[in-house]
Amino acid sequence: MNVTLPVADQRGVAQYLRAVGRDRRRPLSVVLLIHALSVVAGLGVGPIMGHLVAAAVAHDTDTAVAPVVALGALLLLLQTLLTRQARLRARALGEDLLAELREEAMSRAVALPTAAVEGAGVGDLLTRTTRDITTLSKNLRFTFFELVSSLLTVVITVVALAVLQPLYLLPCLLSLALAGTLCRWYLRRAPQWYLAEARAYARLSEGLIETSSHPRTVESLDLAAVRERRTAEDIDRWFRAGVRTLNLRTVWLPTLGMVCLLPLPAVLVTGFVLHQHGAATVGAVTAAAVYAQQFAEPVNRVSYYVDDLHLAHTALVRLLGIPVPPEQPPQPPHVPRRPALTARGLTFSHDGRHTVVHDVHLHVPPAENLALVGPSGAGKTTLATLLAGLREPQSGSVRLDDVRLDSLPSATVRNLVTVVEQHQHVFAGTLRDNVALARPETRDDDLRDALHAVGAGSWLAALPDGLATRVGAGGAPLDARQAQQIALARVLIAAPPIVVLDEATSDLDRTMAATLERLLADRLGDSTLITVAHRLHTARAADRIAVLQEGRITELGDHHTLLAQGGEYARLWHAHHGSAAHRPTPRTTAPSIDKKGDRKP
Repeated sequence: MNVTLPVADQRGVAQYLRAVGRDRRRPLSVVLLIHALSVVAGLGVGPIMGHLVAAAVAHDTDTAVAPVVALGALLLLLQTLLTRQARLRARALGEDLLAELREEAMSRAVALPTAAVEGAGVGDLLTRTTRDITTLSKNLRFTFFELVSSLLTVVITVVALAVLQPLYLLPCLLSLALAGTLCRWYLRRAPQWYLAEARAYARLSEGLIETSSHPRTVESLDLAAVRERRTAEDIDRWFRAGVRTLNLRTVWLPTLGMVCLLPLPAVLVTGFVLHQHGAATVGAVTAAAVYAQQFAEPVNRVSYYVDDLHLAHTALVRLLGIPVPPEQPPQPPHVPRRPALTARGLTFSHDGRHTVVHDVHLHVPPAENLALVGPSGAGKTTLATLLAGLREPQSGSVRLDDVRLDSLPSATVRNLVTVVEQHQHVFAGTLRDNVALARPETRDDDLRDALHAVGAGSWLAALPDGLATRVGAGGAPLDARQAQQIALARVLIAAPPIVVLDEATSDLDRTMAATLERLLADRLGDSTLITVAHRLHTARAADRIAVLQEGRITELGDHHTLLAQGGEYARLWHAHHGSAAHRPTPRTTAPSIDKKGDRKP
């Protein structure tokens, strides 16, 4: 069962917001100042309307109406211009913050260990870097600064009411107290429910990605009904999580809207009483009513903004929750270009209960060709990923000469150790870009030579633009065999010190696979080659063979030595040789994954 990546705690969110305020103090201050001036300009309309109403009630024909109306229109125009300028600056600042957060989230995502991504599932990571970014984008550009504007309006309006008549504050303060109580009620329940909804959506995305990415496997194993049931269950879980948050909003929003209606009638009643006792003029009561309405509107808007802001908060804690890659030393240890690889006491478990690799000790000298063999579920693929640094063992270590693999920056590890698995991704771009990933400066002649070496010459010649042909999404379609050939050509171009192959030729026929494996061993003669050998003819050509049983290396030696011992390798060889001698080897279908996480052929 997949587990989602962690989310940031409130302390982490507070630290991020403080850092934003510190780094962008000046533009934030400018935006707030312009908002404040806009609110003050709007407050000038209240006294003007009060003056006009008082004149109308008193039938004062001597009052010059035109200049007063013109002043009111000027104040409204000024408020409009200031509001527009504040929103433009706020959106520009929001875009800047969003770009920085998106880059940081992507940097964290690509630096995640492979095991972390596999454990959480790509659905969770994908929704964080797409859906959550989109949610945060909307709120950074619009909601956050609209909320700030509304809060400024409330504060300044309350001050204006206090100056006009302190008694008018009572209904406003009561409304704020009730609104605050409702907010506390809402915020105690909303976080966990919104996070549950986000997790349900991530699980739904994960299932849809798995199904759509492997349609042949679903069809060949007759899993359509199983996948449909999984999708229906995920949709139902997401729907129920969404209903919980919807029920919360149906209580929160209408109740808060009713609370926001209290100040205006209360101020009018208070003003009427004061006017009856000669303590307030008609103009003053009118101005107070305008202020009460200006107070109620932003409080009502805040109810909607708080909900949007909470969605943004959920997205932010998920984005900030993507683990930060550990800091590497300024000068990482030096590793020779052709290091020996040594495993000391490697132990690993996928779930913390069932151990897949048990206390493995292995020394692989530079330029050795080592094959890992064993029955299905023996731990071959898991051990290979541990040796490549794709997983971290529960105990033990992997060293390149005397340097621990986990003490090196991930970029350094990937330059030293290259892994080629069965399923290879072809990136959207040209064929040249795909083959020259490790060394973009490689000449076209060398790229063509590498493709010809791995048997891709025939289909390369058929491409309309050769190396410039666009492949991947939206480009020329390539099958699994061609994708594997591109991956092997990448290895020839990169020529890394250590190469780990796990079913890297499984989509090729047996003859071509054997030819390519010999070619790789010859062309990468200075590199250490570790092959997870599901086909035993691969193991026969290796310098040494490590036989795994139940996560332990039980035999180690060359082909002839292990045959003479008559152990597990000899049994596997004779079973394979006997079955293969009288019939052709069928094409390998997509591998399944056993409960221990090892690939089955």
